[in-house]
Amino acid sequence: MSKSTIFFGTSVFGQLISLIEDNIIVKSTQKYNSDRYIKYFKTKDHLISMLFCAFAKCTSLREVSGAMLGLSGKTKHFKLDHIPYRSTLSDANKRRDAEVFHEIYKLLLKQYRYLLSDSRIKDVINKQVEIFDSTTIGLFQDIMKCVGRKPKNGKHKGGIKVHTIINVDEIVPKMIWFTNASTNDHVLLNKLRLDSNTIYVFDKGYNDYKVFKLLDDNKTCFVTRIKNNAVYQTVKNHKIEDNIHSGVLEDTIIELTVNNESNSKLRLRKIKFYDRVLKREFEFISNLFEMRADLVAAIYKTRWQIELLFKQLKQNFPLKYFIGDNENAIKIQIYCVLIANLLMVVIQKQLKRKWSFSNLVSFCKIHLFNYIHLMRFLENPDKDWLKTRQNLEQLTLF
Repeated sequence: MSKSTIFFGTSVFGQLISLIEDNIIVKSTQKYNSDRYIKYFKTKDHLISMLFCAFAKCTSLREVSGAMLGLSGKTKHFKLDHIPYRSTLSDANKRRDAEVFHEIYKLLLKQYRYLLSDSRIKDVINKQVEIFDSTTIGLFQDIMKCVGRKPKNGKHKGGIKVHTIINVDEIVPKMIWFTNASTNDHVLLNKLRLDSNTIYVFDKGYNDYKVFKLLDDNKTCFVTRIKNNAVYQTVKNHKIEDNIHSGVLEDTIIELTVNNESNSKLRLRKIKFYDRVLKREFEFISNLFEMRADLVAAIYKTRWQIELLFKQLKQNFPLKYFIGDNENAIKIQIYCVLIANLLMVVIQKQLKRKWSFSNLVSFCKIHLFNYIHLMRFLENPDKDWLKTRQNLEQLTLF
């Protein structure tokens, strides 16, 4: 029989870890001095342990430590120097600066951006579209100054809010910030970079007229939904082209009052749009005065991509259970989940064969420490089985 071509000298987990170049870890470690006074269990060991937690979907420190201790003698292919005990991992999650993992993520994103980018939208409108949104992850412990009513009996329920910016053509987070769940979304708008070549898209939870004016004064474009209780004056009504397929019902210029020292006025464009798929009306406001109204609506509809990202992260990685009980540990786990997500997207983008993201993650989890050539198998998972069947059929002839 012919020899199988899928077996490989490095486990699937080792192949995933190999996507992270050593110099990225070294640069990040040096920047945050994260190995200072550390003799054992350095930043690289910590990163690998937390990525194992993400890929294996571990739900406790004991599960991570126990599973990894069972790998003694099998760690040379992904260069793990020290397998952590439960207490070691707990202490590292509490004391090592979470920003070192954020830095590793940013450098990885920079390295693989060429694989992620899809410039079709940018080619149409000649601007970069960036989506800004947040998701809340519920917690039942006094972490991040949890908010919410405390019941007479039971734990104080609260949460951590993750604010994210993604480029519409990259489908992975570009920037990440954390706040407690009670923080109003619009507070984070001042994080946006003023750039005339960028269009920001965000939900109506981010409505802040002062920031809108700042963006407009600096020629930075945006599209969002108007709040139901917004107060404004209609300045001009544009004629709607007789095109029943556009979905545009109204296109007007409105004037808002900005509650600043001078109570200055801000003119924006308001578009009422009927979505035939969702069978409902939406009202958008924007400072894109020259763009076609239906194209402005289409830009806002790209916001669904960030909702899919949040769903993808929560469904495929351990974000329902946190293995730490402090703010730093929570951040480290989230950053490492984002790194794991990025590595899987890199794998997915390099494949010619179509794989759904959830199937890809599930496959890697099942075969995490099997010695198969990941890319070769994913491109043609039936190849070796077909060879084996053909050889068996030939043997039956004799």
